[in-house]
Amino acid sequence: MRYTPHTDADKAGMLRALDLGGIEDLYEHVPASLRERAKISLPHGLSEISVLRKLAALAARNAAAGDWHFFLGGGIYHHAIPSAVDAVISRAEFATSYTPYQPEVSQGTLQAIYEFQTLICQLTAMEVASAGLYDGASATAEAVLMARRVQEGRRRVLVSRALHPHYRSVIATYFKNLPDVEIVEVPFDGSGATDAGRVAGELDEAAMCVVVGYPNFFGVVEDLDPIREACSRVGALLVTVTTEPLSLGLLRPPGAWGVDIAVGEGQSLGVPMSLGGPGFGFFGCAKRFVRSMPGRLVGETVDGDGRRGFVLTLSTREQHIRREKATSNICTNQNLCALAATVFMATLGRSGMRRLAQVNAERAHGARARLIREAGLRAAFSGLFFNEFVLRVPELSKRLSRFARENIVPGIPLGPCYPELEDGLLVCVTEMNDEEEIDTLVRGFCGE
Repeated sequence: MRYTPHTDADKAGMLRALDLGGIEDLYEHVPASLRERAKISLPHGLSEISVLRKLAALAARNAAAGDWHFFLGGGIYHHAIPSAVDAVISRAEFATSYTPYQPEVSQGTLQAIYEFQTLICQLTAMEVASAGLYDGASATAEAVLMARRVQEGRRRVLVSRALHPHYRSVIATYFKNLPDVEIVEVPFDGSGATDAGRVAGELDEAAMCVVVGYPNFFGVVEDLDPIREACSRVGALLVTVTTEPLSLGLLRPPGAWGVDIAVGEGQSLGVPMSLGGPGFGFFGCAKRFVRSMPGRLVGETVDGDGRRGFVLTLSTREQHIRREKATSNICTNQNLCALAATVFMATLGRSGMRRLAQVNAERAHGARARLIREAGLRAAFSGLFFNEFVLRVPELSKRLSRFARENIVPGIPLGPCYPELEDGLLVCVTEMNDEEEIDTLVRGFCGE
C-alpha cells in the first residue's frame, strides 16, 4: 500500500487546475448556515508515537482472551491460528473482501475462492458450495429464502428452538413482512436436541423446510435421521446450521445425512474472534438446487489455448445481470475471511482438522466431567456434544460476578435467551484451554 501525502505544492497545483482560490471554495455551494453547523471541534494532531500509546492504553481496557481464563463459545470460538494464515491474507493482492467485478484479470482471487468452495464441499459433504456469504446468521436466512423459491406454494418454516437465538432472530427479521410465510418454533427435549416427535407432528404438505443446528446452540449434536425421514415423507427440505465448523472434522457431515442445504458460520476456521466479528457465512446444497443458490459460484475452465483458468460461473446478485430477479440482495462473501479459512483448512489438512477436533472434544468432555464430579454442578442435557455443554449453576449471577473479579469468563448465561434455563451456563472448551486453565475453572466453581 502506497503512502503518498499531498505537498503544499500539490494542493496549490490542483486548486489552480480547478480555478479555485482555496480548499474552502470547494464548499461554496453549501449554505453558510450549514457549513457553520458542520464544523467539528478537533484537538490538535498528535505524533505517531503518541497516537500509538493512546490507542494501546484504550486497547488495554478490553478483556483480551490472552489475559483472561476464557470459556466463551456460542457462535464465536477461540482457536489457534497458524502463522501461515496471516502471512497469506496480509498480501496486498488479497486486500479486499469482495468477489472481483472484472474476473478475467483476477485469476488469483478467483482461484482462492474456487479452493474455498472445494474445501467447504469436502467439509460438509455437500455437492456444491458458493463463494460464501456475509455471516452464519444471514446465510441461515438465505437458506430459508432459497427453500421458499424451491418449494413454491409452501408457506410453513419449522425452526428449532435449539438453534442459535441470534440466527432465529435474523430469520424472523427477514420474513417479518412476508405474509405468505409462517415460522413455527419447535421445542427441544431433555437431551438438548430438537424434539423430533414434535417436528414430525408439525410437518405437513405446507411445510417448506426444517432448520436445525448441527451442533446446536447448546453444543448438542443432533440426530438428523428421524428429522430427515419426517421431511422426506412430506417433501420438506432439511437445513442444517453449523456455528462451529471445526466439529465437522470429527462428526458425520451434513451431506452424509441427506441434508438439502448446509450453512453456517466459518469464524472458527482461522479467523480471529475480534470482539465478535467479522466472520463469514458458508453455504452448501444439493446440486439440483444450484440455480436457486444465493451468492456467486466460481468455476474452473480452460482458455482458447487450453490453459487452466477460473470464471464466475454463476453470479445472480442484484448488481449483476439478474437485477430484480437476483436470488439474493445481501450476499457479500467476506472474501478475506473466507481466504483465511481456506489457508487454515489447507494448512491443517484432513488429518489435522480431525486431530484438532478430537482435542477439542476430549478437553470439553473432561472439563464437564470434573465440573460435575468435583464442583457438584449438574448437566442440563443428556445429549452428545462436541466442545460446548450446558451446566445448571446455582446462584449463577453471583458466581459470575466473582469470576469477573478473578479475570475468568466461565461461559454464557442462558437466562436472557432461555427463561427456562435461568441457571444455565453454556461452557466452551477448545485447544486453547489447557489443563491449568481448566483447573482454575473447576477451583472457581468449588469456591476455592
